[in-house]
Amino acid sequence: MRYLTKQSIEDIAIGAAVLGTGGGGDPTLGRWMALAALEEHGPCPLLSVDEVDDEALVVPSGMMGAPTVLAEKIPGGTELDSAFELMEQALGRRIEATMPVEVGGVNSLLPLVLALRKGIPVIDADAMGRAFPEVHMTSFHLDGLPPGPAAIADEKGNGVLLYPKDGTWYERLARDLTIQMGCSVAVLDYPLSGQQVKQSGILSTLSLAEQWGSLLRQARGDGLDPAGVLMEKTGALPLIRGKVTDVDRRTDGGFTKGALDLEGIEDWRGKNLQLSFQNEFLVARAGEEVLASTPDLITVLDNETGLPITTEAIRYGMRVWALAFPCHPKWRTERGIDVVGPRCFGYDFEFVPAELRRGVRK
Repeated sequence: MRYLTKQSIEDIAIGAAVLGTGGGGDPTLGRWMALAALEEHGPCPLLSVDEVDDEALVVPSGMMGAPTVLAEKIPGGTELDSAFELMEQALGRRIEATMPVEVGGVNSLLPLVLALRKGIPVIDADAMGRAFPEVHMTSFHLDGLPPGPAAIADEKGNGVLLYPKDGTWYERLARDLTIQMGCSVAVLDYPLSGQQVKQSGILSTLSLAEQWGSLLRQARGDGLDPAGVLMEKTGALPLIRGKVTDVDRRTDGGFTKGALDLEGIEDWRGKNLQLSFQNEFLVARAGEEVLASTPDLITVLDNETGLPITTEAIRYGMRVWALAFPCHPKWRTERGIDVVGPRCFGYDFEFVPAELRRGVRK
């Protein structure tokens, strides 16, 4: 076990926003909340999965809804407490640890807030290795683990327990509830044993986020090009270095949906790229040619600072890098593509790994 410090949280916030592919909520909000909780309660214990007892009760935690709404309707923390208490009542036993369900944006850090408030550790793992927009899009769902009971709570004092038949029904029911509750709610779901986390989780992702955040921070401090350093160290693939020329963004069905257009700058002059998103960036196209798509990661970084930019924060005129990263191998299986591939989001093409797309620079 090790303890997360203020610097750890700062680095996780940045790295998780890279892994979050534009979604998961603004990491700045999660960073503020986690740092405040750290100040009040002391360092946050982080467990590797090897340190988790096989019989321990682990329940992932986070927020569900549209990131644009979350940026304006800031959670106070009571929503997480309410959902936690509902879950313990439903299960009839004490929750012994929590973890992110996605290592993206605010949802990578809110489990730390909850853990500190409840005096339990956080596990160094998640269920996506990135962020996805729908709640059943997890490695737990791939392995057939049930999502319920699921506890959902809002800032008004409403709380709901769901016992969905499966992950697909969970998304349908929870999404409708989230819309009625203001498009931003706290959620605890997929109660698991320690053994199930070891078998089905995507491991060491908080450490990976911390590593990537530290890499970008040190590159800035050394006067280097942060995006260039990230590409060199991680194997990320450049899609374009460009200027944002148009942003179409709306809240629809409990999601932030839209697209943005990029026009190449510097060595990329004459190139154009469009990024489509549903909370997260899902598809990168140059004209009719697809350069990268879900489940691979598509991330946008500020051209100067290398800081990741979320889909709700991107604005006309920004100079940015768009990069692609290979997803976790679980998502490139036949089952993984069935759950999070392009066709799941209404795109009429098959998934091809970004490194095999001919328009992507190696």
